[in-house]
Amino acid sequence: MSEKKNSKARFTREFKILNQYGIHARPAALLVKTLSRFKADVTVEKGNVRVSGKSIMGLMTLEAYFGVVIRVVAEGADAEQAVDEVQKLIEHKFYEE
Repeated sequence: MSEKKNSKARFTREFKILNQYGIHARPAALLVKTLSRFKADVTVEKGNVRVSGKSIMGLMTLEAYFGVVIRVVAEGADAEQAVDEVQKLIEHKFYEE
């Protein structure tokens, strides 16, 4: 899903966590390292909890374990690319298996 808002691109996708232990320290660090390359503002949501995709501690507080569905929302010029990179990490189980 994408939408235009104040000439900023906004992309939202939902993902099911596929790796056995979910988003613990290592996957959180990998997400932050990946998303730090982008100018887009990225948030990750689980239920009513919303955190920055560029915060290791924030991501770990989500308690996004195996099978949990998260929503990634990115806004900015390179928002779509940022969400695409998150999708690759999740599809590859954060390269843990």
